[in-house]
Amino acid sequence: MRVLLVANTLPPDDLSGVGEQVLQLASGLRKLGHEVEVLGRGRGGAGGPKVLFPLTVVPPLIARLRSPRPPEVVQVHESDGAFAAFVCRVLGGLLQRSPLVIALLQVSYLQELRAVRPLVVSGRVVGRPGRVERRFRRLKAPLQIALGCLTAWLADLVVAPSVRTAGEIERDYRVWPVAMMPNVTGGLERTVAPVDETDPHPEPYLLFVGRLRIRKGVEVLLEALAGELKGTVAKLVIAGDGEHRAALEERTAALGLGDRVTFLGRQSAGAIDGLLARARALVVPSTYEGMPLVVLEAMEAGVPVIASAVSGIPEVVANGETGWLVPPENSTALARAVREATNDPEEARRRGENGRRRLDRCFRPPQAASIWHALVTGVTGRVDVGDGAGEIKEFEDG
Repeated sequence: MRVLLVANTLPPDDLSGVGEQVLQLASGLRKLGHEVEVLGRGRGGAGGPKVLFPLTVVPPLIARLRSPRPPEVVQVHESDGAFAAFVCRVLGGLLQRSPLVIALLQVSYLQELRAVRPLVVSGRVVGRPGRVERRFRRLKAPLQIALGCLTAWLADLVVAPSVRTAGEIERDYRVWPVAMMPNVTGGLERTVAPVDETDPHPEPYLLFVGRLRIRKGVEVLLEALAGELKGTVAKLVIAGDGEHRAALEERTAALGLGDRVTFLGRQSAGAIDGLLARARALVVPSTYEGMPLVVLEAMEAGVPVIASAVSGIPEVVANGETGWLVPPENSTALARAVREATNDPEEARRRGENGRRRLDRCFRPPQAASIWHALVTGVTGRVDVGDGAGEIKEFEDG
């Protein structure tokens, strides 16, 4: 089958969970014998900056649809895929060679909009959205919601990375059914950054990885370090950048955590692998997610995960087996999980090893490619997509 994957952000130029999943899926599909092309920005693809990608991807997409061997399946991603899906519908109809259109949506932008709000711990506001995030809520998020809805409505098949996210998209975008195909890792070669002998934190540390924004809940973790974990030696390394970084650095200083928290800024994929190799645990205190790729990367490294029980995370992290799940915005529960992970290295190691085994069983490119193939076969064979969804549920429970 000839497959075209259309994506705005692709590694290594962009550190993007969406782009990473495009390449992981492409790896799995090629191993199944599919002919896969990835259409992104740059030579032979869309020109111009990321913000114009929904428009600039149209000419190269038209060229591929009009080629002697056009794609049989076109998969678009997030709200960036709205115009691409529209072109497939209109031009494909005119050429009488309409491809099957799949929309892979990692999040519901309506839920992401709602996540731009103050963080509250024990009745106290510990963090507020900054100017950039408030602007996102007022201006960008409504546009992304509209384009996300359009993308979903134009697609023959809508896919999400978790059962929870699928339900959100069905409800928020008024499209159904939405199938589930989990995010995966392990299909791409990456060079792990060497250990720096001058590393200021040579001892195992807690690690946070991600774009710094209010919904990542980092303030909750800072509250735990300054409160319930005040007398411990637990240190935190934060890898990532974003619109909320300045506020987090100010909060860190105000709580007197300057000697226990290190901000590394944006890091390469290889550097993240190196950081995970020395981490005691990955901490994901988010208030909203889709299915974060860094959780899978931690499992691959055998590192236990301490995470909020939100969105698709409980579908990946098995509480008590591969990590710890805690209520969001609860610094006491988060501190308790951190203390258990740091005070009992053997238990942390056991959960980390269980995580690696679960990853191999459920979250590798061949599994995602097999699910994708079953879903596409179900649609093209006029079989109810629900049959594929049932297959996915069994896979997820397995």
